[in-house]
Amino acid sequence: MPDSIPASLLDFSTIGHDGDVSLAPLQELLPRLKVHEQTHPHELAARAGSDRILITNKVVIDRDFIETAPALELICAAATGTNNIDLEAAEEHGIAVCNVTGYATASVVQHVFALITALQTRLLDYSTAVRAGAWQDAGQFCLLDYPIRELAGRKLGIIGYGELGKEVGKVAKAFGMELLIAQRPGGASQPGRVPTDVLLQQADIISLHCPLADNTRNLIDTRALALMKPDAILINTARGGIVDEAALAEALRHGRIGGAGIDVLSQEPPSGNPLLDSLPNLLITPHIAWASRESRQRLVEEVRLNISAFLKGDRRNRVL
Repeated sequence: MPDSIPASLLDFSTIGHDGDVSLAPLQELLPRLKVHEQTHPHELAARAGSDRILITNKVVIDRDFIETAPALELICAAATGTNNIDLEAAEEHGIAVCNVTGYATASVVQHVFALITALQTRLLDYSTAVRAGAWQDAGQFCLLDYPIRELAGRKLGIIGYGELGKEVGKVAKAFGMELLIAQRPGGASQPGRVPTDVLLQQADIISLHCPLADNTRNLIDTRALALMKPDAILINTARGGIVDEAALAEALRHGRIGGAGIDVLSQEPPSGNPLLDSLPNLLITPHIAWASRESRQRLVEEVRLNISAFLKGDRRNRVL
């Protein structure tokens, strides 16, 4: 029975903050659920070694732990990615693994256009100017210090045309933009898509929505940046490793592209990243494109539905 199942949520602090997300749906399903704000590697065995169900966002569930957790039946990734779970070891030990997809689409799309519009309207520059008194001291009714660009009529290049890329494209069309959609890196030619190099050369704004894989790591490197228009902007809400961060910092520093909006970095939390230097026309947000309150509450509900299906013997969002 669910009320007798020992279970743990290992890193609730990555999902909820200051009570803004309710765990009631999970706690009703699993009354013995232990909720930990964070779990460090050395704490994992003591906290969860006898559990039958584990819920993890970013805590690593490796082979060493799996082999010493005989009761474990299900690992729920409270995320889409499962790279923090040793899937091979889980399969060998007959442990089911599930993930959550599609829960953050609206939030990510909103964030993409928040970055795009902030950069194209020079929002932070104008806000900073007002705070510094420039408007108050102006000789006319408005400031025109920073050039503003309209989105209508401009080309948005999308690299990665899954659910997120398609929804970004729909909003772009509402702004009156023209879409350029990249062929899959290393893939065959597809109708309605263009080679990545063509997209890089023609797009005014480029938004990344592809997964991080061997064929996309450092996809946006020095060569790719050199192909872009000098006033083009780059948006990355996908994965940090898709962009060569040193190359991007150099391109921004020397004005080789118009700007960038970055929500993800190759190391998080970051340390010594060249993009953290003071660079012109760069917006960095701390991996929050997915993180609307509504999105995070949907995540909890999706985890609940995954666990409920498992307990009934059904498969839902199963990776294994």
